[in-house]
Amino acid sequence: MTNKNKKFYITTSIPYTNAPPHIGFALEAIQADVLARYHKCLGEDVFFLTGTDEHGIKTLRVAREAGRDPKDFADGISGKFRELTKILNISNNDFIRTTDETKHKPAVEKLWKKLDEAGDIYKKKYKGYYCPGCEAFKTEKEIVDGKCPIHLKELEFVEEENYFFRLSKYTKEVEEKIRSGEIEIIPESRKNETLSMLKQGMEDVSFSRTKDKYWGFEVPGDPEQVMYVWCDALPNYISAIGYDNETEQFKKYWPADVHCLGKDIMKFHTIFWPAMLLSAKLALPKKIFVHGFINVGGQKMSKSLGNVVDPFELVNKYGVDAVRYYLLREIVSAEDGDFTYEKFEQRYNADLAGGIGNLVARTLGISDKISNFEFRISNKFSNLELKKQIEKTQKNYKLAIESFKFNEALISVWEIISFCDKYINEEKLWETPSTSSGQAKKMEVINDLFFAIKEIGILLEPFLPQTSEKIKKVVEKPFDSAQGRSEILFPRLENKK
Repeated sequence: MTNKNKKFYITTSIPYTNAPPHIGFALEAIQADVLARYHKCLGEDVFFLTGTDEHGIKTLRVAREAGRDPKDFADGISGKFRELTKILNISNNDFIRTTDETKHKPAVEKLWKKLDEAGDIYKKKYKGYYCPGCEAFKTEKEIVDGKCPIHLKELEFVEEENYFFRLSKYTKEVEEKIRSGEIEIIPESRKNETLSMLKQGMEDVSFSRTKDKYWGFEVPGDPEQVMYVWCDALPNYISAIGYDNETEQFKKYWPADVHCLGKDIMKFHTIFWPAMLLSAKLALPKKIFVHGFINVGGQKMSKSLGNVVDPFELVNKYGVDAVRYYLLREIVSAEDGDFTYEKFEQRYNADLAGGIGNLVARTLGISDKISNFEFRISNKFSNLELKKQIEKTQKNYKLAIESFKFNEALISVWEIISFCDKYINEEKLWETPSTSSGQAKKMEVINDLFFAIKEIGILLEPFLPQTSEKIKKVVEKPFDSAQGRSEILFPRLENKK
């Protein structure tokens, strides 16, 4: 079924270029990719955006420490994120960079002018405590023992004259949009967290910094000030699709159907961004999906602990679909998750090598042993319970994906795999006599198994695209036993470190 008249615009957040990518962003990119591929499978017109956030104090400081020009430094890190999208088989249509002066800068400047024209930009002297990690000032309510509760580092006291955005003017309207469901925040706990922040009240936010201390685009009409990183970064979602010139692409895809992002930057997306859009009289994003963090062995990933997991090394060691599977199956979609190599290998051997890999190998092995066997899948089941299981899975799978519960969608697919394994064990085709009736029975069972595997391959397409393609090649071509085929989808790991 195709529905090219229906568009689906999905984005990831854009990570800072102060450090190479780790598996935390890999998780987000893969989750967004599942949604993009799923909606493509529905026949929708999908546009999928990712990219990098390059301006601000974080990249500037790291570049200076390395004795590098900030743009040159950002080029290198941005290149690694772009490479990661290819390594992880991410199906993004575009990759936006906030240092792009062709389509991003004009869009940011246009949005600034719209906010200014609405009377929502003003200048004042300000002092407060700033967290470079969050790229944000912290209110007294947000400070814990003089530190940022997220980065656990001492805050910097900043005093200067900046331009401010009248965030407080829009907080009530943003709250109403969230309560009504016009902006849907997923999961419900993050919606409640956002509403709690709004209830406590939001102060106007500093939207610029002095040029000598910061890196970014100049404020229109004031070359001594540069735009605050979030003022620069959030508009990437509209700049990439042509907001500057109000292109047909922009008119077609905006508003975003889903913004995918981590819980640490939720406030900027669920409060700041809608307020900016309201000020500029632009449509609001429909859904904001917020995922948790990945810990390593129960500890937060950090350079100081030496436990940062490199997604490039992981894919090189185990394969891209194995990495995608672990992050989607082991980690509950909207919650914090944990990574260890031991858990990874256990999940790999149990579900991939011993699950889908074993089922395909067993089915091919059985079919190859049937003499004079020429076969093409039919849609007629001999086992009606298997048919019911597939129909049940299709229903649960759809509900799970559309509820952003990727792990539950995969659990439902593996229920078909378990049913097929049980079916093989019960039928014991290796004991069935090679009579005409025995051969007919074998062909009925093999047909059931291949049809089920075909359906599994279809369901896995958004999650494990390479595996899905391999399954498609296995089951969609007629073959005979003389050709003899074997397909090892996931070789079993033997004490691989």
